[in-house]
Amino acid sequence: MKKPSWIDEFKAFIARGNVLDMAVGVVIGGAFTAIVTSIVENLLTPIIGLLMGNTDFSGLVVAGFGIGNVINAIITFFITAFAVFWIVKAVNKAQELGKKEEEAAPEEPAGPTPEELLTEIRDLLKAQQDK
Repeated sequence: MKKPSWIDEFKAFIARGNVLDMAVGVVIGGAFTAIVTSIVENLLTPIIGLLMGNTDFSGLVVAGFGIGNVINAIITFFITAFAVFWIVKAVNKAQELGKKEEEAAPEEPAGPTPEELLTEIRDLLKAQQDK
C-alpha cells in the first residue's frame, strides 16, 4: 500500500470540520477585534483623556527607548481587556437567560431504557414458550 503524500494529508486536514470552524472563528474574531478597537479608541480613551488630561505618552523617550509607546500599548491592553470582559460578561448573561428558558420548557417523558425493553422481550418470549 502506498504511503499517502503530504498533499493527500493536507486535503484530508482541510476537509475536516474543525478547520472550517476555526476559519469562521478567525473571521469573526477579526470583526470582533475591530469593534473592540473602535470602542477603546473612540469611546473609552477620550473619556479617560477628559478625566486624566492628555493620555498620549508616545513622545516619552528615555535614553533612546520609546518607553511612551510601551506605556500606550499597556494602557490600550488594559482598556481593551476591560471592554472585552464586559462584553463577555453580557454574552454569558444572555446565554444563561437562554438556558433558563430552555429549562422552563416542559420535558418530554423519557421512554423505556434498553434494559427495560430487553426484560419485557424476555418475559414475552418466556410467556410464549410456557403456552
